[in-house]
Amino acid sequence: MQDQRPVADGFVYASLEQLMLLEHRVRDLSFLSRQPLSSVLSGNHAARLRGRGLSFDELRQYNPGDDLRHLDWRASLRYGKPFVRSYTEERDRPTLLLVDQRMSMYFGSRRNFKSVTAAELAAIGAWMAFHAGDRVGGLVFDDHRVEHVRPLRSRARVEALCSTVVRFNQALHAKRTEDAAPGQLDRVLRECLGIAGHDHLIVIVSDFAGVSAQTLQLLRQLNRHNDVLALQVFDPIALKLPDRGRVTVTQGELQVELEVERRQVYRPLGEFLSGRLKDVATLLRRSQVPLMMFSSGQDSLEQLRGELGHLTALQR
Repeated sequence: MQDQRPVADGFVYASLEQLMLLEHRVRDLSFLSRQPLSSVLSGNHAARLRGRGLSFDELRQYNPGDDLRHLDWRASLRYGKPFVRSYTEERDRPTLLLVDQRMSMYFGSRRNFKSVTAAELAAIGAWMAFHAGDRVGGLVFDDHRVEHVRPLRSRARVEALCSTVVRFNQALHAKRTEDAAPGQLDRVLRECLGIAGHDHLIVIVSDFAGVSAQTLQLLRQLNRHNDVLALQVFDPIALKLPDRGRVTVTQGELQVELEVERRQVYRPLGEFLSGRLKDVATLLRRSQVPLMMFSSGQDSLEQLRGELGHLTALQR
């Protein structure tokens, strides 16, 4: 029997080796403010991101110079002398990567398919979190399934997450016939709400197809007690259509091939694609979640460097 597995060329389909090798290219990047020149937490867009939290260490007698805000009045009254609660900075926190591998991601007009760009960004985010000392896990989803990778701080867990992303990525193919489950993105966000109680870093990598008012509400709920970043992946055709040739437009089961050089096709299609991209970006910004946008037509890591640098420049 002939092997039907897709060829992992790194552009249409991602490979595990490709994602694992990204580790060596991200060592100078961080989402955390301790690296201000390349940190998303340094810019005005992300000033509300929490960073690491504090965990209770011990109850001890007050010493001159202790922060009076940490006085424990109940213990002080009980023992007749001042006691303070001491805290230590948490050594790590959970980072969850929400990685979109739906059929809406299985498209590319230049360089990568959106699904591969999302896979690369997820791996980059996982390696960044791992080298920051955080636990790494995530939710990988397609049009019907959601798979949870529980956060742990280990290289093996990063590999497990990347392996899951690759498995979902390589399951994509143009001959899929099943209907997409409506509201799948919202389902994933609700599942994430059930997992991430507070103080998680949540990085959503998606084209955000199918966003709604419910999506906006769920993002706000997630952002209330966690740090949330939105990485929107788009194809460059959404910004500029080719002057000539044929473009296949799909919406669920319906597929239409259009000759874009015809004026009655070129203008409305271009306005639809660019308008949809702007609508999604506007909704994400209304959620108060920091947004970064990534073209599947350019190198993922170099774009991330640029986005982090741009956000840092806004601070100055």
